[in-house]
Amino acid sequence: MAAIEISEKAAARIRTLIGEKGTPAGGLRLGVKGGGCSGLNYHVDWATEPARFDQVVERDGARVFVDPKSAVFLAGTVIDWQQTLMQSGFVFRNPNVKTSCSCGESFTI
Repeated sequence: MAAIEISEKAAARIRTLIGEKGTPAGGLRLGVKGGGCSGLNYHVDWATEPARFDQVVERDGARVFVDPKSAVFLAGTVIDWQQTLMQSGFVFRNPNVKTSCSCGESFTI
């Protein structure tokens, strides 16, 4: 199974969040849940530490925690941070996605 990757920009943003939240063992929790118009949605949250069976991906002190069920859908995904005049947030380039909705929030595999 291909590993999840964290871009340099995403790693910088996650390190900023670690400092702002004061959680040195913390990281971004990324998961996949059923829902949305295409069937699956990304779910992003903050975790103070990984759960027992989480896959932990790390780059330059930035951590992403992924539960085992979500890891199957996220194999090979690159997590990036995008900031434009209109919006900012994490972006997921997932090679497993077959179709996605027009808003980009849900997808099928």
